[in-house]
Amino acid sequence: MSIFEAIMLLCFGAAWPVSIVRSWKSRSTGGKSLAFSLIVIAGYISGIVNKLIGKPDIVTWLYVLNLTMVSIDAALWVRNRKLERGSTNEPPAA
Repeated sequence: MSIFEAIMLLCFGAAWPVSIVRSWKSRSTGGKSLAFSLIVIAGYISGIVNKLIGKPDIVTWLYVLNLTMVSIDAALWVRNRKLERGSTNEPPAA
């Protein structure tokens, strides 16, 4: 286990609960990017796969925790986008 990898994941992970609460309360996609969240999700999945192929350790769970939080934030982005569009099935305006 790398202590520095664990510290990095703890630091990144500390930001996600704040982002989730902000997304939930604001009901807005303002200042958020689904593409960014998907890139971060891909990174965490890569970290998990690396750990599973190599030596799984406690840090693997930090990747899973962070992946879960980013996925929740991405799902809230989708929900908020629907709310912004009035929950209609109309295509976005050009």
